[in-house]
Amino acid sequence: MPRLALYASIFCVLSVAAAVVSFVQGSWLGIVWVLLAGLSSNMTWYYVKRAKAQKSPTG
Repeated sequence: MPRLALYASIFCVLSVAAAVVSFVQGSWLGIVWVLLAGLSSNMTWYYVKRAKAQKSPTG
C-alpha cells in the first residue's frame, strides 16, 4: 500500500472515531467528521488505484 494511501486510511479511521464520539456527546460537529471520513476514504481508493496503474505494464 502506498504511503499516502496508508495515511489517508488512518485518517479515515480516526475521523470515524471522532464522529462517533461527537455524536455520543450530542454534538452536531460529527457531521463534519463524517464528511472528512468520506473524503479520506476516496483519497485512499485513489492512491491505491493510481499505484496499481503505475505498476501494470502499459503496452
